[in-house]
Amino acid sequence: MPEPAPSPGQRRPPLPTGLRRAAVRLPVHMFRAGLGPLFRDRLLLLVHTGRTTGLSRRTVIEVVESATVDGRRSWTVASGFGPGSDWYRNLLRTPHAAVQVGRGFHAVTAHVLPTEEGGELMARYAPRHPRTARRLAAFMGFAVDGGAEDYRRIGESIPFVSLVEGTGPGGRGR
Repeated sequence: MPEPAPSPGQRRPPLPTGLRRAAVRLPVHMFRAGLGPLFRDRLLLLVHTGRTTGLSRRTVIEVVESATVDGRRSWTVASGFGPGSDWYRNLLRTPHAAVQVGRGFHAVTAHVLPTEEGGELMARYAPRHPRTARRLAAFMGFAVDGGAEDYRRIGESIPFVSLVEGTGPGGRGR
């Protein structure tokens, strides 16, 4: 899959550095210490392959939606830092990965979702998590009035990825 270029008009927050990065990385260590169940189904640990090093990388990401279709689980996640996020770019290069949800590991394949679907996902997410949605929008530089159309517009500018169980190496299916 080709890597999309960020659009010039979009303002994305800078990636965290220093102590802020250490704080953001804390959930990775919590998952590795067996504390994944504390996050319930709200966060998952994505284990993916670095696009330049080929090494295993770990990133904790919020789950926007989860579902089971034809007996296969899937988790939809968003790249709040835009298409330049390392985990997102890594999945574009190597879509096979693994996720840890709670204590369970699942082999997955990443599928980038169309922008329209991202808009619908964000419009459904905002009423379920209104404070988080408002903070996310503000963090990314978007002003919202709280309406579905505002969140739909924001969702169309955020890359969303569906992680579908059962097809990736490096993890155990159910």
